[in-house]
Amino acid sequence: MEDIDHTRTRVKRPQSNGMCERFHKTVKDEFYAIAFRKKLYASLEELQADLDAWLHYFNTERPHSGRYCYGKTPMTTFQDAKPLAKEKELDSQYLTPGVPDSKQRLSDQI
Repeated sequence: MEDIDHTRTRVKRPQSNGMCERFHKTVKDEFYAIAFRKKLYASLEELQADLDAWLHYFNTERPHSGRYCYGKTPMTTFQDAKPLAKEKELDSQYLTPGVPDSKQRLSDQI
């Protein structure tokens, strides 16, 4: 879907999935633990709406000190990286499979 590769982590090795594990801990500690103390949810949709609002805050307002963010929000980090990603995407169009650093267009080979 949308050219995103699905990968699996090694069995019984949580370090290989550390970013996801840390995110789950943050959601549990900063959202669920607080939300369930403050409010009794009548429906899953109500909980989902509050979680969506918290995720928006998490991604756009809450500064992160983790890898790659350096005190910025994830959205800012993503936006700052877009030009670099586009540059890499353009570079990859000119690489020949199996030949590192080749500037020959892939379409010229087919």
